[in-house]
Amino acid sequence: MVFMISDEVRHKEGGPAMVVTGYASGMVECRWYDGYAVRREAYHQDELSHFHAETPLAS
Repeated sequence: MVFMISDEVRHKEGGPAMVVTGYASGMVECRWYDGYAVRREAYHQDELSHFHAETPLAS
């Protein structure tokens, strides 16, 4: 699966919604806010799926 920078993703085993911020060494770099700080982690693309919010954001 191909992810573009700024795509919203989620780990296939669950967890928070994350934003793709780049690629490095064949890994997808993601960031998310955990309520206290911005977190970042790199995942193999097979571990992630696109995230679709249940409710649309207000415009």
